[in-house]
Amino acid sequence: MHKSTTASGQHGTSRQGYGKLHKSGSSIEKENIPFVDSDHEDDCIGRRPATAAISSKSTVDQENDTMTESQENLARAYVARYQPSLAERRMQEKLTVSIDNSSNEGDLVEEAKDKAMELKLVDERARALRRNSISLPSLNVNELQRLAQQGQDGSESVIDSGSDSLSGETPITPETPTTPANFKPMLQFNDNSSSDEDDKPRGKNLFRTKRRSSIAPLPALRLNDKEMMSNDFDTHSVLSNQASITSVNSLASLLKEKMQNVPAIIRKKKRETKDYKLRVFVGMLFLIIVFLVGYAYVMYNQKLLAKSYFESIKFHKKTRNFRLLDGKGSELLTGVLGTSLNIEQPYNCLPKDLKDDGSVCYEWNSKARLYMNLAKSPGPPDIKCYSFQWESLLPDLYPTDCFDVSEERGFWYGGGLTNGIEYILGKATIPGGPFVTGDINTHQWGNALKRYFLNSRGVAIQVDDTTPLYVSVNTDSGRRLCLQGRNDKFAFVNRQTRYSELKYTICSGPDMKTLHNGLMQKSLWDGLTERDNDVIKSLLREPVWQIPASKQEDLTEIAIYNYTESIIALGYLRLGHILVNEFWQRTIGDFRLDSERFPTLDETVNILHRRGFRVSFMIQPFISTESSNFREAVAKKLLIYERESERSIPALTRYKSTTSAGVLDVTNNASIPWLAEQLKKISETVEIDSYFVDFGTAFNIPRYYQCSQTLVNPDEYKNYFMERFEGTLSIFGVSSAISVPRPPAFLSLPPVNSSWSGLQSIIPTMLSYGIIGFPFLMPGPVGGDFVLPTQQLKKMYSYYSFDLPPLPDKELYIRWLQLATFLPVLRFTHLPSEYRDDTVTTIAKELAEIRQRVLPLLERFSSIAMDEGLPIIRPLWMLDSTDVNCFSINDEFSIGDGMIVAPVLERGETVREVYLPQGVWKDGIDESLRKGSRWIHNYHVPQNKVAYFIKMPDNTRF
Repeated sequence: MHKSTTASGQHGTSRQGYGKLHKSGSSIEKENIPFVDSDHEDDCIGRRPATAAISSKSTVDQENDTMTESQENLARAYVARYQPSLAERRMQEKLTVSIDNSSNEGDLVEEAKDKAMELKLVDERARALRRNSISLPSLNVNELQRLAQQGQDGSESVIDSGSDSLSGETPITPETPTTPANFKPMLQFNDNSSSDEDDKPRGKNLFRTKRRSSIAPLPALRLNDKEMMSNDFDTHSVLSNQASITSVNSLASLLKEKMQNVPAIIRKKKRETKDYKLRVFVGMLFLIIVFLVGYAYVMYNQKLLAKSYFESIKFHKKTRNFRLLDGKGSELLTGVLGTSLNIEQPYNCLPKDLKDDGSVCYEWNSKARLYMNLAKSPGPPDIKCYSFQWESLLPDLYPTDCFDVSEERGFWYGGGLTNGIEYILGKATIPGGPFVTGDINTHQWGNALKRYFLNSRGVAIQVDDTTPLYVSVNTDSGRRLCLQGRNDKFAFVNRQTRYSELKYTICSGPDMKTLHNGLMQKSLWDGLTERDNDVIKSLLREPVWQIPASKQEDLTEIAIYNYTESIIALGYLRLGHILVNEFWQRTIGDFRLDSERFPTLDETVNILHRRGFRVSFMIQPFISTESSNFREAVAKKLLIYERESERSIPALTRYKSTTSAGVLDVTNNASIPWLAEQLKKISETVEIDSYFVDFGTAFNIPRYYQCSQTLVNPDEYKNYFMERFEGTLSIFGVSSAISVPRPPAFLSLPPVNSSWSGLQSIIPTMLSYGIIGFPFLMPGPVGGDFVLPTQQLKKMYSYYSFDLPPLPDKELYIRWLQLATFLPVLRFTHLPSEYRDDTVTTIAKELAEIRQRVLPLLERFSSIAMDEGLPIIRPLWMLDSTDVNCFSINDEFSIGDGMIVAPVLERGETVREVYLPQGVWKDGIDESLRKGSRWIHNYHVPQNKVAYFIKMPDNTRF
């Protein structure tokens, strides 16, 4: 702040300097300064009216500037803060008068004078001082024109904006000096003070020191959407705030200081408002982040599933064409899914229909629903499995999936033995029907089945056990294997779901051998006792001697004794198991010895045991209506009863020679103890070593059957029986199965006709059953099980009972015996001695010696079968799954991977074609070494020889 004397001196100097400049005629720079309002107030403790004058200013030295520094700062702050619009600038340009060099010096000097005013007390100044406004008053066009006219006339103008931004107190009217035609409006405060100002007490200087500091008006504050002007605060607060500004460029410090003086309640409200908005913002941001993370997680899982699923599987939703690809993009499997549906575009399933396992789901217009997903691989990691599940939404819609089984797509195996004895499934012709066991002579499938199909390209299909499965092969257009889910009135009458379903798994591997080994049932040792292991070894080492009896009167105690005597008389074959068929009882289901035909059977059996034989009886769950046990079983409700009837009405069927029989309900908890008690009575009379269970087939179950516990299909009866009698009976063989029977039980091959065609069916049957997972197989007797009548029947039935064949043709018997020598179990009805031919006897002795050399291999690979589930008798492709020549060979087989057998199966043939896989093989006939991976054409096999080759170490050299 300047004293009055100092101010006067400065003004004087200013006037002198101005006069000098004017007289010298030096050019004065023209400046255009817009008009500004002069209503401002300075910082001070005492209150004093602020005076503002509009004056012109020529270009002079800084020392001779007639504007005070505070005035200049205020003008610049206004110009910087409130930039006028284009229209306002144009109007201001009209009102701006440039200083003319020709102005009279006296007039300019007079104009530049500051008029001293008497300082008033603070209180008086406070009353007269108008409260500062955040925004300076604005002038309209008319006011500006009037002001300009007054300036030209030399009169004083009083400017009052009349806006609500001014206080209600009387404002100080600035003086407007009279000037010539050209003048420069500006803000000007009187910085002179009276000499007696020092006598009056004051806390602070009224005016600022001469320094570059901002005195910009307080900014407008916005609180809760309401603009609060600077005049809402008291004068002391405003003056204090303006006095605290120390820097032109410190806008942030200025705002901070202003906010510190806002009343505490206003600051609190503003802070609460800011906190509320911040919380809302953070909450919204959090929800957005959660949504994005969840969405990304779902999309990532779907993308991962789609990538892992559809990188190998290509599925066209509209046409439902299906392709399974390998790692190189080559097709492994092709087909069409849902062939029972029309071609239409599906849509994604509704959320309520989705599964929790992340399956991909499609629905076809409320007709059917398809679920596809990755499945857990039971084998090594290089095996990938995919699950498919169809759910029908209509009662008459049966989901059907068909796959190409032509040779261009590889060779297909599995399922079981077909009606035409086809080893390669793609060559069979099977009309659609229930996939259940049956009589191979009358039904489409044989006595053992597994829902497992294998392709030579390294693809396998496994159908779920609960699916009501129908299978057809090559019956529609093209060569296709079709799987259908279909409920019917017999095989799948017990519905597991409301409508038909089809559920299966497709697995792929690097090759067929690796895939098959990974999918096979593993260890079979669980629950195996030492005695069971002895039974397995005895069946491999010793023959099974089936007492020949096609009629009940043919089986007597004397017949058993004489037959065993003939076996002992051979001298070159081991003694083994004596198998007595169902005729040991008077009627089927008696479970008691016929005392008339076996008066002293207990003594005969004791003799047989002392000689080294084991005695086995054949039993069955059928009870003839003529048996005395039938009445008891009906009274105790132990039999399968008619569907939708009282349990006292048993369901009847036919079994072999029995025209009417009931079936023991093994799902009834009371039936198992009853049967066990019946068999115990037999053991008390005759010491029986083991039993052979004849289940018949699914078609031997009554058509309208109903059990105490619902069965998925009639074949499940076999599983129930084996589980219930596990540990109770010693079972060494079963006639039918859909799952691997618990060792030491061997699965018996179906009965075959005593003919060359019957002989030719043995190897395909052994290979087929081995592929689907039955490692322990028992072939029928050498020479066949029965002989068809001379006049062929127009139609055969499963309950037909045929007589045992008479003595087969000698050549057929020899070739049959040669084949049986290499099979796991050697089984006889007709003895070699019955031919009374030295040639037959000599050949039989030679084969007995070969059998002894084969036994180590059989025992070795039987242990491997127990560990890995692999069959003992294997197809050649299990030795080399990359050799295409091995895929279609069905008249050779290998014992494990140590020996290949190629018997002669044609009448009168002494030569044949032999194929050896890779490796070095030793010829069993002449002991020569032969290189593998090639065909041996016209290989000579005389009648007394059999072709077999022993695998040599890989480092063997010729």
